[in-house]
Amino acid sequence: MELLIVSGLSGAGKSVAMNALEDIGFFCIDNVPAGLLPSITAFSKAGDNQLERVALSMDVRGCRSREQIETALQQLDEQKTPYKILFLDAPDDVLMRRYSETRRRHPISIAEGISTRDAFLKERQILQPLKERANYTINTGLLSTSQNKERICDLFMKNGGAKNAMRLTIMSFGFKFGLPPEADLVLDVRCLPNPFYVPELKHKTGLDQEVVDFVMGYPEAQELLRRYENFLQYALPLYVKEGKKPADHCGGLHRRQAPLHHIRTQACGILHLSGLRAGVQHRDAVR
Repeated sequence: MELLIVSGLSGAGKSVAMNALEDIGFFCIDNVPAGLLPSITAFSKAGDNQLERVALSMDVRGCRSREQIETALQQLDEQKTPYKILFLDAPDDVLMRRYSETRRRHPISIAEGISTRDAFLKERQILQPLKERANYTINTGLLSTSQNKERICDLFMKNGGAKNAMRLTIMSFGFKFGLPPEADLVLDVRCLPNPFYVPELKHKTGLDQEVVDFVMGYPEAQELLRRYENFLQYALPLYVKEGKKPADHCGGLHRRQAPLHHIRTQACGILHLSGLRAGVQHRDAVR
């Protein structure tokens, strides 16, 4: 079992880190009390419960003193349980600003009625054993949420970092059945000639070569495809940079699938250069 303990200052990005780890295959447990750490790790390794990759988040919500943390880590060492520690940090002024923007209170401030600045000072003292033992320390003070996620994925993704944590889904659909609610981008091809009104093509779909030849035989289809390809070539790397998960969707009933293969071919070429993966779905092909 690969065990990763995730800790750090409140507001430093632990939630983003845990979400990123879950996206790349870790079994994640948040807010683990120090006293339960040895029991949870033992359970994760036992019998049918064996888990390959486990990430446990520990912070001041479940660890009230430095001594509790030191005892828990000592027990892991005695169990001969291998583990690594990821510690997320940021300057106090950055953490204060983040708390001010979210209008949330520090957990120590809530529990002990002290100021946020004093709460951060006490939190640093409590978490010092984890910081001292950390295998990875990330200062998120100058990182955006997407950059933080990318850094996490680059450290722990098995096959190539943050880019492989993203997958593009290219879906065809019929507008009369409604837009896919998960759509990020919709490429509308209803402006192209409709093979539905050609008797011999009426009962075929865009997966049939006759329909592809009919639709793509028009200069307008070729030009629209070229412009969509140029758009994807420019936009997809930007989605990667920002850590987004775009899903392209083409519309129409017969028309939608005809250019889809060409769009997918172009997108896959772009994705290959970016280290991403793509899948194709025809949502309404059997309706």
